Amino acid sequence: MKNGVVRMISASGILGYGFPESSLKAGLERKPHMIGVDGGSSDPGPYYLGSGKTFTNRLAIKRDMSLLLRGAMANKIPMMIGTCGGAGGEPHLQACAEILHEIAREHGLHFKLALIHAEQKKSWLKDKLRAGRIKPLGAAAPLTESVIDRSERIVGMMGPEPHRAALEAGAQVILAGRGTDPAPWAALAMHHGMPPAQSWFAGKMLECACNAALPKKHDCLMATVAPDYVETEPLNPELRCTPLSVAVQALHENASPIIHKEPGGVLDTSACTIAAHTERSVRVSGMQWHPQPYTIKLEGAEKVGYSAITFAGTRDPGLIGQLETFMQSIRESVATKVAALQVSPEEYQLVLRLYGQNGVMGDWEPIENPTSHEIGILAEAVAKTQDIANAVISVTRVTLLHTDFPGRMCKEGNMAFPFSPSDIERGALYEFSLRHVVEPEDPLVMFPIEYESV
Repeated sequence: MKNGVVRMISASGILGYGFPESSLKAGLERKPHMIGVDGGSSDPGPYYLGSGKTFTNRLAIKRDMSLLLRGAMANKIPMMIGTCGGAGGEPHLQACAEILHEIAREHGLHFKLALIHAEQKKSWLKDKLRAGRIKPLGAAAPLTESVIDRSERIVGMMGPEPHRAALEAGAQVILAGRGTDPAPWAALAMHHGMPPAQSWFAGKMLECACNAALPKKHDCLMATVAPDYVETEPLNPELRCTPLSVAVQALHENASPIIHKEPGGVLDTSACTIAAHTERSVRVSGMQWHPQPYTIKLEGAEKVGYSAITFAGTRDPGLIGQLETFMQSIRESVATKVAALQVSPEEYQLVLRLYGQNGVMGDWEPIENPTSHEIGILAEAVAKTQDIANAVISVTRVTLLHTDFPGRMCKEGNMAFPFSPSDIERGALYEFSLRHVVEPEDPLVMFPIEYESV
């Protein structure tokens, strides 16, 4: 390590979000010790974990991964991707591994690959539950074996230890399942002897790349880690880090502004000094790491039904002026028509969102009696089967289009449907079923590592 520091690059906020190739090139000219990207988040909801589908598009994943892989090989440095495919389950990890192999074949690349698995065996989780080693997080309900059984898949959010083990085994490319976002960078920095506090803080800065810079965009960020500080700098000359932008990133996705709970400890930033180092870079010092009993967060998703939607808009002032009573008549009419199909109320739910009135906030909307010249109506049917969801949304669409109201001056057509077909089958719906932590025997037991010479 030159001058006793470790330089690390994060290419983008999520693999597949894209980044300028020129920024990566500029970063590689600075001779970093690794390049990487976090692959996922629970922000898009439980669908991706439950379905096994990747959050970002395959073409976008391949484009980003190809640039990173070729840059790593040319500079003989590790490339690390965390939470592959968006949710980090086994299908997501395998999808990214398939893309990686495809890139390697196309460009004649050779390297040692580590795949770190994060999907958990239900039998192991039940053993830990019976032993009292799984606890709820926050307001989550106590876990039961039936919830484990119903979950489509359950992943553990790994810390940096599996990444460090893979690095020590000589892996140059590491694809990992679900993990805490800073883990790949924290692992690399500690692998090179940096203290945990500075390593974790650097990972926190790098997990969303240029979210720590201004103006906000998907671009590459470099962090320089020393034994007593961390420096952040965007690799696009149009961007800059400021003390405020870095401080805001330190608050990202965290309940506390100064305490960050991670596997095996707490990152404490209460004594940090955040100051401009150059016009485009910021230096942070004073972070502390407090070890705690080792726990791993569990995430699970279970299937809860099927969905179909339709969308219509109206700008009829007579209808908008009595929208509340009109929508109530829609609900009542749909209920009657669906009952005639021998579908009970327990088998479906109709959700109507009114954009232009309270479609975003719903009952929490603080503005009373908003005025708008047009209203968008998003209708969703959620049901036990796809056939029932499709039937309910079909009835709803017809009812929206043909229901009369006082003062109506036309025979038909108060609703405009932008799509044909107007009814859209969305498929299975999922909800998060686990928000718990487990106490493993050691940091590696939940995350088997598979090595391969590519």
